[in-house]
Amino acid sequence: MIALLIIPFDGMAEGPDEDRSSENALFQQKCSLCHSIERPTSKRKSENGWRETVMRMKNVNGCPLSEEEAERIIRYLSDTRGK
Repeated sequence: MIALLIIPFDGMAEGPDEDRSSENALFQQKCSLCHSIERPTSKRKSENGWRETVMRMKNVNGCPLSEEEAERIIRYLSDTRGK
């Protein structure tokens, strides 16, 4: 006997690739407002290092980021450009 497992798919679920894609898009949109994307992508930093950098851009340099957007960019940079 063969059992068939049916899992509903709502078409809206985001997996790691879709989440990373949206984080990359946010990073590129916000960070390219003031400098080239090559500037941050040429560096490697710890999560704390990226947190310091992103929060400085937000709080001192005036980058228009919400707290949630800043956290997403920090997570993205830590995952892709971390030490």
